[in-house]
Amino acid sequence: MIDPRRLRILRAVADHRTVTAAAAALYLTPSAVSQQLAALEQETGHTLLHRSGRGVRLTAAGEILLGHAHEVLAQLERAEAELAAYAGGAAGEVTVAAFATGIAEVLAPAIARLAGEHPGIRLRVRDAEGDQSLLQLLDGEADLALAVEYRGAPGADDGRLSVIPLYAEPFDAVLPAGHPLADLPAVSLADLSDAEWVGQYPGNPCHDVTLLACELAGFQPRFVHSSDDFRAVTALVGAGAGVALVPRSALRGMDLKEVRVRPVTGPSATRRVFAATRRGAESHPLIAPVLAALSREGERVPGC
Repeated sequence: MIDPRRLRILRAVADHRTVTAAAAALYLTPSAVSQQLAALEQETGHTLLHRSGRGVRLTAAGEILLGHAHEVLAQLERAEAELAAYAGGAAGEVTVAAFATGIAEVLAPAIARLAGEHPGIRLRVRDAEGDQSLLQLLDGEADLALAVEYRGAPGADDGRLSVIPLYAEPFDAVLPAGHPLADLPAVSLADLSDAEWVGQYPGNPCHDVTLLACELAGFQPRFVHSSDDFRAVTALVGAGAGVALVPRSALRGMDLKEVRVRPVTGPSATRRVFAATRRGAESHPLIAPVLAALSREGERVPGC
């Protein structure tokens, strides 16, 4: 009989690619993770991992078992949800990992909405970049994630997650006030191909969105300055350090006197925001109202 607790460990190792990182995510020691994986290999009668240096990758047998692990763990989430519903679980705490502008645009308003509609549900918010929130969700550190689509992001058919689209918003071009294109009503990305760029660090989903939009416009942006803080990005542009693409909602409330914000024509960048929970947990009586509140607030995001 396969122990489902060991399936969680297998999934964590597949997600993190090293035993050490998986152990840290699961609050276990690396030796404990290795022992559980060895026990799982004994239970199944198959070698599940190839070890190479500090990294690991799943064998063909490991990939087969991982697919079943997604289904088993999702079914356990559904069982917990149904038991909680049976017990009338109308009160409790839900941890949400979310990126900063997602918190401002939909999560904070959802908290206010839930306070009136479901006063027994308390939300605990963890600030996390759009890619890190999914890892926190899969590692069990969060019950819900607010995330952004990016290259390599889990797809809609990912067996680990249940995904609910919330809103999509354009990126606007941010130019120094004295830029030759600053007085145009809109800007083509192709016209910025020779510019120096201010952008996010590689790995940030917004970096991927900017890179893809520029590639579709026929060039690779020359990033000179990097920051994951949109206020810092905008300040650098205002100082004449380069040009940037910034999500529209991130510009609200900023001091924009030194920059010009223009919509983009032609290939454009779009940030698609979604909520996710572990598959099977979407019907949990604590999580379902939060997802519904986030969905309603996503419909109200202005200018998207």
